[in-house]
Amino acid sequence: MTDQPTPTAAPDASDPSDAVDAPVKPFMRTIKSFVKRAGRTTTGQAKAFEELGPKFLLPYQQNAIDFEALYVDSTRASGPKDLNISPIVLEIGFGMGEATAHIAGVLPDTRFLCCEVHEPGVGALLKRIGEQNLTNIRICAHDAVEVIDHMLPLQSLDGVHIFFPDPWHKTKHNKRRLIQSPLVAKLARRLKVGGYLHCATDWEPYAQQILEVLSAEPLLKNRALATNPELAGYAPKPHYRPLTKFENRGIKLGHGVWDVVFERI
Repeated sequence: MTDQPTPTAAPDASDPSDAVDAPVKPFMRTIKSFVKRAGRTTTGQAKAFEELGPKFLLPYQQNAIDFEALYVDSTRASGPKDLNISPIVLEIGFGMGEATAHIAGVLPDTRFLCCEVHEPGVGALLKRIGEQNLTNIRICAHDAVEVIDHMLPLQSLDGVHIFFPDPWHKTKHNKRRLIQSPLVAKLARRLKVGGYLHCATDWEPYAQQILEVLSAEPLLKNRALATNPELAGYAPKPHYRPLTKFENRGIKLGHGVWDVVFERI
């Protein structure tokens, strides 16, 4: 990857400081939507870090990503012209990487930038990358909000995946939920026109909040309202998102799963 940032779009008039090339503000303490879980990195995960980390791990930086340099030879695209148009999808919080690896295999010409702070999860995804010979994933083991703020230019993404974020069930903890208006506004400005934001949760009150927050963002429209109005704003499960073991267990117990897909306008 080169040291030069990619060109960025003009800053939003509504929030000039939201551009990647804006001056970096002093760090301020904020409410985190995650806690770093305790967990032991296995021998296999540690080996994956050592062998695959140099290629697939992207260090956090305070300048924009050069996507073309980062993903050279990463997809089935036959040349630079094809690589330039292959979609870029940001995934926030991939857990142990099971769904991420599946989706990357289903969509081999899509480039995935995946953020996760849980070290065993990062190791597990690196291990899956090696086992499944995946080349179209890059991982940034850092707080996704800071990655969005400092590394992602405006209108640089074709999609965003946020699957089963921590629902923070207790009312007093709802403020910690990831899907809030400020984050959605940041993501909307970084989506290309026609790009999508796909969220999924198995906690109905959170699904309702997600639907409300995304519906209130003026740069987004609900894809399901045009194609499936009978689903009350929720979307059918897209073909690329697999049913995980956790999700299958929940379905057998009668738990619901809600997908929400909005599009940048």
